[in-house]
Amino acid sequence: MAKTYSLPPLPYKNNALEPHISEQIMTLHHDKHHQAYVNGANAALDKLEKARAGAMQVDVRGVLRDLSFNIDGHKLHTIFWPNMAPAGKGGGKPGGRLADKMDQDFGGFDKFKAQFSDACKTVEGSGWALLLYDREIDTLVVTQIEKQNFMHLAELPILLSADEWEHAYYLQYLNDRAKYVEAWWNVVNWDDVAKRFDGARK
Repeated sequence: MAKTYSLPPLPYKNNALEPHISEQIMTLHHDKHHQAYVNGANAALDKLEKARAGAMQVDVRGVLRDLSFNIDGHKLHTIFWPNMAPAGKGGGKPGGRLADKMDQDFGGFDKFKAQFSDACKTVEGSGWALLLYDREIDTLVVTQIEKQNFMHLAELPILLSADEWEHAYYLQYLNDRAKYVEAWWNVVNWDDVAKRFDGARK
């Protein structure tokens, strides 16, 4: 029997990010959208297992695309939730080695924030903005993903993920993605991002 994915619990209550991200959005986003990616990934794995056993015929190309889309959605959200912290505990600026690295690679936190905000606001359609770390040349990298079939640049660990699909903000900010991005900075969990950075450098 194929192994299956499961929905991780939020690391805080559904209303913990208010007023920046509403309880209604968090409930729907986590319980419905993220759960749908988990279900989709498990369904694709099940089809592939049955195909290997000769129990059913499948469009392998289509199933693999479904698998990629849903696993990537699951993995990105699994990083996205702890990348945020309850209102009053998140936001501000990072410190320590992560702050030093931002100074080195971007010329300071404010320049990083401006570039990352632009990445969030200019994702075409639905997608993500990501902060990655490239061990090969020891540098932080900002990138975008349209949709989520291709999660990120190969082998580069994700430090910070910002969901720019409309389900992440529309109920509260309508089509004003820029206002959502501005509010999102208030709940970024820099402790989690720094921990991921330290882990990526080992």
